[in-house]
Amino acid sequence: MLFVSATLQNEPMKATLRYLAGMAGPSGFGSNSTAEQVTEDSSCFLSSPLTALITGASSGIGAETARVLAKRGVRVVIAARDLKKAREVKRNIQKESPKAEVVLLEIDLSSFGSVQRFCSEFLALELPLNILINNAGIFCQNLEFSEDKIETTFATNYLGHFLLTEILLDKMIETAEKTGIQGRIINVSSVIHSWVKKDGFRFNDILSGKKYNGTRAYAQSKLANILHAKEIAKQLKARNARVTINAVHPGIVKTGIIRAHKGLLTDSLFFIASKLLKTTSQVCKQTRSIKYTYVQ
Repeated sequence: MLFVSATLQNEPMKATLRYLAGMAGPSGFGSNSTAEQVTEDSSCFLSSPLTALITGASSGIGAETARVLAKRGVRVVIAARDLKKAREVKRNIQKESPKAEVVLLEIDLSSFGSVQRFCSEFLALELPLNILINNAGIFCQNLEFSEDKIETTFATNYLGHFLLTEILLDKMIETAEKTGIQGRIINVSSVIHSWVKKDGFRFNDILSGKKYNGTRAYAQSKLANILHAKEIAKQLKARNARVTINAVHPGIVKTGIIRAHKGLLTDSLFFIASKLLKTTSQVCKQTRSIKYTYVQ
């Protein structure tokens, strides 16, 4: 019994070591695998064209995900706040993949009005929707509020994606029923959600300028992403819908969220951890590692 107990306790450590070493798991891929490697086997895509909507695809993980999906023949809808950056991403994608179909639409996830306008514009295009990747995210060091008077990190990372998913869910279910291709919703969360203790989700506590902690606010928003995925999964199952939802931790990567908060401490920590950090191409494979199948 002691041996079994010790073995079970060592499993998390073993998993961590395998992650750091980049060892392949049951899927055949490890933490060093890139999105291109994961999608290299074209059998994970179907002859019927897919449409993927990605938030925050004007840089970082979202942009790399968009690039690889477009390279594999997926129609990509880039939902971005900064259309100038989004146009640059589109140019780079089409330079590499001239036949790629990339649609740009503006969205500010911190604004309910903007999310609603975006959904109206997208639905007016009458495109199918197979994949929804809720990727966009921000980290606010200081207490800020959205135009709807909600703390900005929570409004952007969680509430905006909640509303987006809620409005587009019927379109995804409809697409899956018409095509027979199972739909996918992916919430990009973070392991930092575990920093929120079981009784520590106190939203009102972060609304005081004196008590505000940007890391706690970010962690709570990422926990909300996971809870959202669990609730939507229950609803989809109850509706017998051909759509699944998953929350993923993309890994540790120095994206724009980190680069926006420069300083001696931040730079020192990331210099020390540099050997453990993933590249953007390695990270975005997390959002593409779930293969697509026809649903009978």
